[in-house]
Amino acid sequence: MTQQAFAFMGGTFDPVHNGHLRTALEIQQWLGVDRVCLIPSKMPVHRDEPGCTSEQRLAMVQAAVQDEPSLAADDCEIASRQPSYSVLTLQSLRQRLGDDLPLCMIMGMDAYLGLHRWHQWQQIPELAHIIVVSRPGYQFEPNAEMAEFTARHRAETKDQLLDRPCGQVLIHELTPLGISATQVRKQVARGESPRYLLPDPVWHYIRLHRLYGYQSN
Repeated sequence: MTQQAFAFMGGTFDPVHNGHLRTALEIQQWLGVDRVCLIPSKMPVHRDEPGCTSEQRLAMVQAAVQDEPSLAADDCEIASRQPSYSVLTLQSLRQRLGDDLPLCMIMGMDAYLGLHRWHQWQQIPELAHIIVVSRPGYQFEPNAEMAEFTARHRAETKDQLLDRPCGQVLIHELTPLGISATQVRKQVARGESPRYLLPDPVWHYIRLHRLYGYQSN
C-alpha cells in the first residue's frame, strides 16, 4: 500500500500516558493514515529538563505502542546530534520521506499559540502541515502574529492536508483525556499508583528502573 501521509506527534513524553496515546489514535483514525508516530525529544529546548533520560523516555513510548499497529515510536530526534528544534526534525523527515508526501505535525492548542517563539518557526509550513488539537468549544484567541499566520495557512478539511505535502494549518476539535505527565510524576513520587493513567508496560518500566522517585514497599 502506498503511504498516504506521514503524521507524527512530538513531545517530551515524560512519561508517555493514555492522554497522548488516545489523541494519537483518534488522529490516526480521523486522518485515515496507516499510523501516527510518536517522536520523543532528545533534550527539549522549550521546557525544563526531563525527569529521566531520552533513552528511557523512548523505551517507555516503545513499550506503550508495542501492541498497537496504528501507533509507532520513532527515535529520529534522539538519534540525531542536532538540538531538538522542530524545524530541524522536519528537515530530517523531509530528507527521509521525499518532497511529495504530506507531512503532518500534531500539536496541542497551547503549544500552537506559542509557536511564534519557536526556532525558525516561519519555515515550518514550508516543510509540513500543522494539525492543532483543540478542545470542543475552545475560544481561539491568538496574538496578532499567530492570527495572521493562521489566516494565511488555514485549511478547513483534512483533504486539503492530504492533497499537498505541506503549508496548511488545520484546527481539529478533540476531547483529550484529562491526564498530564506532571500528574503522573507527582503520584509516583508520593508513592501512589498511576495505573490506568498510562499503559501497564510503562508503569512496569517506571517501577523497574525506579523513575520519578519511585520507591518499592
